Amino acid sequence: MTIKKSILFINISFFISLSAFAQKTDSTIIQKDTVQQKLSKPSVKEKGIIKDSLRLAIEKMPRKAAFRSAILPGLGQIYNKRWWKVPLIYGGFVGLGLIFEFNNRYYKIFLKEAQYRNANPGLKENPLFVNATDEGIILYKDAYRRNRDLSVLAGVAFYAINIIDAYVDAKFFRYDISDDLTLQIKPSLQQQPFMNSYIPGIKVSLSL
Repeated sequence: MTIKKSILFINISFFISLSAFAQKTDSTIIQKDTVQQKLSKPSVKEKGIIKDSLRLAIEKMPRKAAFRSAILPGLGQIYNKRWWKVPLIYGGFVGLGLIFEFNNRYYKIFLKEAQYRNANPGLKENPLFVNATDEGIILYKDAYRRNRDLSVLAGVAFYAINIIDAYVDAKFFRYDISDDLTLQIKPSLQQQPFMNSYIPGIKVSLSL
């Protein structure tokens, strides 16, 4: 009976020790997991991208350039240090303005002639159009009016291109797009695996 009690006491002690060890192990694992979660949890600075003042200024350049070109065509190009584009921009506006003036002037001439003939059947006001028929006068009038309206649309499109050009030019300010970019093939010395060891070997690499 004494032996049975001793064995029972030993078993009970063993299970109590095992349970205490398991609880201690679980608490240790929980503490480690908590520490790892605290270490792995990103901080506010890690979540957000920290940018210096120079990078922020570069990122604002496209919007500033587009806004300046929207206020005054060519001003964004001046902001981007692209002075040579300003004469091209204003040359384009001057050319479109001359096209508009030419078509508008002849549209008014043919419109006046068409209105006079409509009010006075059989009579012709302008001696330059004596041999022109009424249908011909109307066709010329409509053609000059269409070209005039197209020149206005072209001016609006050219104005938008001026803004887009300033924005894109400032957007690529941080990228190297010079003529110095080339493709070169250069040899390099690299280690090659051979029989569980590394030995020097010649390989060809591409350098962009």
